[in-house]
Amino acid sequence: MKKIIYKNPNDAENFSLARFKKSLEKYGKVSDKDIKAALKEFDQYETMHVSCLVEAGIKALEKTSKKAAKAYFEDHAEYFDEGKFERLRRITGYLVGTLDRWNDAKKAEEKARVKHSVNSAVDDATRLVMLETQAMNQNVAYAR
Repeated sequence: MKKIIYKNPNDAENFSLARFKKSLEKYGKVSDKDIKAALKEFDQYETMHVSCLVEAGIKALEKTSKKAAKAYFEDHAEYFDEGKFERLRRITGYLVGTLDRWNDAKKAEEKARVKHSVNSAVDDATRLVMLETQAMNQNVAYAR
């Protein structure tokens, strides 16, 4: 039986297709076929976060009404709160959220590193100039 996690993983609840369908039908008519198709990508998981369930609900409602899907998302947007996640970066071999506990040498090493862009909207010549400029500004050698 699938479990749904809302806040705390220890408080996981059993998933009920009937209850899920009932919650979706507050927003519009949705068929069992559309619900099962939307949930199909999560079949491999025993436990999933409620945000996955909301995504499936949006997909199922979009089949009948974009307006209903938008209303459903707006009512359940709290599960997508980006402010609850801390940025995690891999810097010089360490996984860190903040640099406040680093010593001066590590902070200097992080400041001197060249950050590479993955922006595909910039052509290669422009990207090369940007990287060279960034390297010169940080007083770091940059080889072509």
